[in-house]
Amino acid sequence: MTDFRRHYGAAPWHLLLLLGCFAVTGWIALRLAGEATAGRMLLWFVGAVIAHDLFLFPLYALVDRALRAAMAGTGRRSALNHVRVPALASGLLLLVYLPSILGLGGDTYTAATGLTPQPLLARWLVASAAIFAVSAVLYALRRGATRKVIFSGPDTPRGPRT
Repeated sequence: MTDFRRHYGAAPWHLLLLLGCFAVTGWIALRLAGEATAGRMLLWFVGAVIAHDLFLFPLYALVDRALRAAMAGTGRRSALNHVRVPALASGLLLLVYLPSILGLGGDTYTAATGLTPQPLLARWLVASAAIFAVSAVLYALRRGATRKVIFSGPDTPRGPRT
């Protein structure tokens, strides 16, 4: 096992997981090869990769760097992930619902669901606000628990538990 890890560079489960991913990807590629719209799907996939790598990644890397710089002086770097995670979730929700929010494919959405896409912007805003609120509450609870431990100290009796 040590020889395998030394030559491969990781644990055997990593290789099995990677082979499983390749098998699923190959199966999907074979299933899509017979589709009439396979070329369009490939074009959309390549376009999404290019859009992400050339535009989105530099944009959110810049925002993350600015956020880290803003929080570096405050001594609250522990809050960083409590902003990053809800921002990522909100961004992914926006990415999924943006075409409908912009009114693209409204007829298809209405035909599929029987609903109009008009309230999607408000729903995205409410969902994003809820995600950020839950993260803020978790941060406050986490910060309060840390303060309680710091102020009580290891030698201070905490009294009976109720």
